[in-house]
Amino acid sequence: MKFTKMHGAGNDYVYLDCFAQASPQNPKELAVKMADRRFGIGGDGLILIEPSEIADARMRMFNADGSEAEMCGNGIRCVAKYVFDHGIARKTELNIETGNGVLQLQLEIEAGLAKLITVDMGKPGIAPADIPTSLSQEPVVGLPVSFSGIELKATCVSMGNPHCIIFVPEATDDLVLGLGPKIEHDPRFPQRTNVEFVEIITDREFRQRTWERGSGETWACGTGASAVCVAGVLTGVGQREIVIHLRGGDLHLRWEESSDHVFMTGGAVEVFHGVWPD
Repeated sequence: MKFTKMHGAGNDYVYLDCFAQASPQNPKELAVKMADRRFGIGGDGLILIEPSEIADARMRMFNADGSEAEMCGNGIRCVAKYVFDHGIARKTELNIETGNGVLQLQLEIEAGLAKLITVDMGKPGIAPADIPTSLSQEPVVGLPVSFSGIELKATCVSMGNPHCIIFVPEATDDLVLGLGPKIEHDPRFPQRTNVEFVEIITDREFRQRTWERGSGETWACGTGASAVCVAGVLTGVGQREIVIHLRGGDLHLRWEESSDHVFMTGGAVEVFHGVWPD
């Protein structure tokens, strides 16, 4: 089985071209094996690039623990780059089918390859039912919440998948690695949640660390960065157009007032190709 390793701002996945080969019969089990950083290829999960009846391609993503997720902002940029660079659809405007509907992407081409990619991430969901969460405030914006005895202010946003955003003076390992998994599995998030710990540099510049549902800390999270952009506006600490610094690089976000859509721009990189022995 041929695979391609790719990353968007350090958010790395193993990609399978299911136009050229059959989709795996058990992608959840395969994701666990392939994503293992010691005994497999290594990555935050597995993404299938499949034919679609309603778009240029379909993306299915599986976290490192085998759970299937609705969307991945960094992953979809890599899918778009692969689709363009490998001739599946040589178009600078692509439609990709995801678990959160069909998303539109704009590609900037350099030397015949996709370089920067802008994704229309769609409208954010801020009602508790959208996340989903049982936290009672509607919307959940700057709500004081106790997690494992630590009082923090939480803002909840859905970008097709759940996010709990917490603005902090410093995104320490104790918060990200210690508290992150506890918030992910908090019963007030019935489908678990991604957790973003965010430092405010200015109202146009944030620093973000993410504990990703099903994968642990990732070096970047595109849906998370989109949710952080929305949370910044809702809490009054950010502008509608910002730069977010992640461990693997920078992402540019814009929450457009007229359309209520969030747009994310960033790069995508092919790292290497190989053959999985199964």
